[in-house]
Amino acid sequence: MKVYSLFLFLLTAFELIAQPINLKNAAILVSPSVPAPMRTTAPQMLTEEIAKRTNTTLKQVQNWPGSRSITIALALSSEKEVAGKAVPNRTGTDLAEQKPEGFRVVSEGNTLWILGADARGLLFGSGWLLRNLKMDAKRLELAGSVDVASAPAYPIRGHQLGYRTTANSYDAWTVAQFEQYYRDLAIFGTNAIEGIPFHEGEIPSALFPIPPKEMQIRMSELCQKYDMDYWVWTPATFDLTDGVKRKAEIERHEAFYRTCPRLDHIFFPGGDPGHNHPREVMAFLKDLHGKLIQYHPKAKIWISLQGFNTEQIDYFYKYLAQNQPDWLQGLVSGPSSPPMAETRYRLPKKYRHRQYPDLTHNVRCEFPVERWDQAYALTLGREAINPRPFFFARIHGKYAPFTDGFVSYSDGCHDDINKVIWSMRGWNPDKNVNEILAEYSRFFFGWQLANQAADGILALENNWQGPLAQNGGVEATFAFWKNLETAHPELKTNWRWQMLLLRANYDTYTRRRLLYEEGLEKTANAILTRATETDLSKTLDQALATVNRADTEPVAPELRQKIETLCADLFASIGLQTSVSKYKAKGPERGCLLDFVDYPLNNRWWLADECQKILALKTPAEQLARIHVIANWESPGIGSYYDDVSSGSKSPRVKTISDDATDIAWWDNGLSRTRLSTQTFQASPALDYSNLDPGARYVIRVAGAGDALLRVDGKRLHPTVYHKDLETFKEWIVPLSLTQDGQISVSFDQPEESHLNWRQRSKISDIWLLKQ
Repeated sequence: MKVYSLFLFLLTAFELIAQPINLKNAAILVSPSVPAPMRTTAPQMLTEEIAKRTNTTLKQVQNWPGSRSITIALALSSEKEVAGKAVPNRTGTDLAEQKPEGFRVVSEGNTLWILGADARGLLFGSGWLLRNLKMDAKRLELAGSVDVASAPAYPIRGHQLGYRTTANSYDAWTVAQFEQYYRDLAIFGTNAIEGIPFHEGEIPSALFPIPPKEMQIRMSELCQKYDMDYWVWTPATFDLTDGVKRKAEIERHEAFYRTCPRLDHIFFPGGDPGHNHPREVMAFLKDLHGKLIQYHPKAKIWISLQGFNTEQIDYFYKYLAQNQPDWLQGLVSGPSSPPMAETRYRLPKKYRHRQYPDLTHNVRCEFPVERWDQAYALTLGREAINPRPFFFARIHGKYAPFTDGFVSYSDGCHDDINKVIWSMRGWNPDKNVNEILAEYSRFFFGWQLANQAADGILALENNWQGPLAQNGGVEATFAFWKNLETAHPELKTNWRWQMLLLRANYDTYTRRRLLYEEGLEKTANAILTRATETDLSKTLDQALATVNRADTEPVAPELRQKIETLCADLFASIGLQTSVSKYKAKGPERGCLLDFVDYPLNNRWWLADECQKILALKTPAEQLARIHVIANWESPGIGSYYDDVSSGSKSPRVKTISDDATDIAWWDNGLSRTRLSTQTFQASPALDYSNLDPGARYVIRVAGAGDALLRVDGKRLHPTVYHKDLETFKEWIVPLSLTQDGQISVSFDQPEESHLNWRQRSKISDIWLLKQ
């Protein structure tokens, strides 16, 4: 009986502890000690975000209400009391709520305290509350009693929001949309925003609601309102030895400094863009700082070493050692910068180190999607909607320890989830990714969808893993999101929801097209293998008609229409520019997935052009020989092998991955008619072959462009055929002595081509091992 009574007591106690705190009729009280503007900003953020989700507008009061009412009290953790009521403080010297930006959220009787070490602490404490509330039309509650204290691990947690033509969505935003995004990011721990005030040679976007100069001032004002650091990215794209241009640039900077209500940091990229020697750069930045502190006395200058060569990097560090400039706050590491660990090691301790991670791009970038399927790379492209939560959590964990934080590179809202991952892991590097996504989904989609939407986001990340044709999970992800969409029509106009739906539909449409169009090409190749000298023209026509059924009898037209609709919805809701012609994107690489939604996933364009070349050959024998090369391109016969080196599904022997994921040549603004395998490549692939016939002679054939410096088992071979033009062949005879053990390793030395732009460098796209 005593055991049963104890059980009832414990059960009752547990129920009391877990009893939700109902905030439907709560009031907000702000301590007079909270500094402006946070005294207004934090309660406004709480009130407005709660009202959007619950239709409940919390009232702000000056005095404590009756004892039966819940009060959300905002105060500084250093305060002893607010309006005669004691503030719940803990003792100690290492408490989170006493550290910069730290906060404590604690329930005490009928009071829910949000205590901040400073103004930002109150902002982030309010953000914690919003992320953890259950909010809908019928409820506004916290799960139960709470006592949570937290402070950030890294002091710099920001994102670049460039209001410029280049961006695929920011250029369409109003001041109100920017403010909402500032607020959303702050709720998830962001404390800095970087603008781009100068737009060299850029034609103004047709979508600008206000001129860029005015928007930069509004962005500065918003940083002031939310107590965020305002950074600006200001390259010099001219020769700094030109005295006239240098003087004009300094005057332009000074005019900008004068108009900004808040300005904390100037980030000057050494290169990308820019080609000045640090000798000129450091003198220029010193002069800029003299102007800067006239208007913003505490503001500092930062520089990156992007694009600097070894001599220039050494010069920079010698300059620091000799001059120890106090006007320089620190160094920024971005794409094409020296290694992060080396930078922190060489940088004197007095200077800070900030990362400039590229969260926005998928290929031709700092953090490409590893082994990204060719079909995605050719259609979704460089700036597609790209939630990569586990990948970027791993990247943050790898590099963050060498830094004081980050301000990310972003060219649009398509990388929204990546921003949240970085902000939250910048606050707490150990925070679980699933927990972050659950908070994201709870806040933006509703508490009932917290775990479901989080799982759906992870499924979208998994859509990009491995060969697309082999990834049946893409269809399962599509069904999952389709069910969520049907069950939650209230989210139809939510732009974050629209983006995730677009990806689910686009991935599925692309996979269905890939399977269908590759099947058509396989059938067409079988037709070509039956060609004879007497029916060449007829056979070519029949093969072309087969592959072109991808256009005349398209697969999944309902998905194609859904993609069109979602792109229109996203342009209406957030200004996402998924097309150059329809939505005024700056260029095809800037997120224009709608312009590539039907790009061929078989070689029908290439085959049409090849047919014309074949008919122009002089003799039927030559024509038939070329037809057989085309028909057997990927099927060299029993005992022979073919690898499309950058296609995950067609490169079983390739053990390397490109330095830039799936390198896409990006010819003709992404609408190249070349063979698909030719558009993807590696510079120096490595392959292993086994189960070879020891008594057979083998020839290695390579297609690509430029040079190919072949080694077999480490031995450099000399070619018997060596054409450097695109889609022509190079060939080497493999010595019998190397195949006697039934296996070989193939590798390539990389030619010295540092003087060439990467687009002009040698490429290897297709490799055959042909048994003679």
